[in-house]
Amino acid sequence: MRAFTRHRFGDPGVLELVDSETPTPAEGEVLVRVHATSVNPYDWHHLRGEPMLARLVPGGLGLTRPRLRRLGCDLAGRVEAVGDGVTRFAPGDDVYALLEEGGFAEYACVPQDQLVPMPRNLTHEQAATVPMAAATALLALRDDGRIEAGQDVIITGASGGVGTYAVQIAVALGAKVTAVCGARNLDLVRSLGAAHAVDHAAGDVTRGPRHDLAVDLAGRTSTRAWRRALHPEGTLVVVGGPPGRWFQPMTHVLASVAVAPLGKQRVVGTDIVGHRRKPELLTTLTTLIEDGEVTPVIDRSYAFEELPEAIRHQERGHARGKVVVSIGG
Repeated sequence: MRAFTRHRFGDPGVLELVDSETPTPAEGEVLVRVHATSVNPYDWHHLRGEPMLARLVPGGLGLTRPRLRRLGCDLAGRVEAVGDGVTRFAPGDDVYALLEEGGFAEYACVPQDQLVPMPRNLTHEQAATVPMAAATALLALRDDGRIEAGQDVIITGASGGVGTYAVQIAVALGAKVTAVCGARNLDLVRSLGAAHAVDHAAGDVTRGPRHDLAVDLAGRTSTRAWRRALHPEGTLVVVGGPPGRWFQPMTHVLASVAVAPLGKQRVVGTDIVGHRRKPELLTTLTTLIEDGEVTPVIDRSYAFEELPEAIRHQERGHARGKVVVSIGG
């Protein structure tokens, strides 16, 4: 099989497309023929080994060399074979998963408890955009934000990969959404159900009407500023921050949560990587997708051989929705 691997930190040019032996599923594992994957900030943070601060965290990026050799946290494909003890899946089943690594390959062995049946109304390419981005959005809104029907919710970075899902999920859960994004994407977020679409360059969004819940995906606004944009019992959920070589976005999230006790409003950070119930999030998302409440937004699709360029495109930060990579099959 073909797979992208790397042996050192660096830009997408360090990725090597190599031929390797197709893995054999162990007990409890499923061999998946990967039909598509997608690109996330998670991947290029690991690829570049940035922020440097994350290299010091146990189980993080790796100190002097990559901890993960084969990246790709999003996977959508078809079951090829199953190991002993597998009872939930059979060859031919369409599945998807949110993994630590392994999606940048033609085949992957995945523990059966990490796999979820793919939404029946999606292609593999569409399904591959769901795991990391949509699960992050659902976790931020439902679990961390404790969203309730009828609430006023403001979402920054609303036209990106996580943002396009967050707008749709918030609307599906009964919220009235104010979506903040660039001017060229205002019509896009309105089409996803946002009641209000705001150009982030038009002014300070924290000086407008107050909200019950703010989901900050852009990471360029201080917690102090967000407090004046929230009702007294409101909640701020910090998902990311501006990229940086040494400390960001980690320090932005940590600093935001550190000041939480200083006011009445809740301030929480969303950690999808450390979340232990990822398949449960995907199961909920499958229902929302099959019910027509949520639809993937794809900015651009690349062939498998073009994966390094797909990462470069996503890393520039201008994608409308998700960047998908078709592996074929």
